[in-house]
Amino acid sequence: MADFLQSQGGQTVMMLVMLGVVGVMFYFMHRSQKKQERQQAKMLDELAVGDEITTIGGIIGRIVRIKEETCVIETSRDGTKIRILKSAVKQVDVKAEDAQ
Repeated sequence: MADFLQSQGGQTVMMLVMLGVVGVMFYFMHRSQKKQERQQAKMLDELAVGDEITTIGGIIGRIVRIKEETCVIETSRDGTKIRILKSAVKQVDVKAEDAQ
């Protein structure tokens, strides 16, 4: 009977340790995701006319106008313009002040 209780206690401790490890893992994953979201929001807030960007669809262009939720980008030298959502901007390749 003592062996049975001891093995049950060992299993309980092992289960608690595993749950603790999973909890810590989820904590760090959530923290990392929040950090990425903050960086993305900061990048979108700092968009400026003249920035060269890449969208999540792979379109590369230069911002020519910015509104509340959208921006217009020029995608080629002949002046093709596309209106996109600001949330579709994946990255800023060249900042406006660096392009001059």
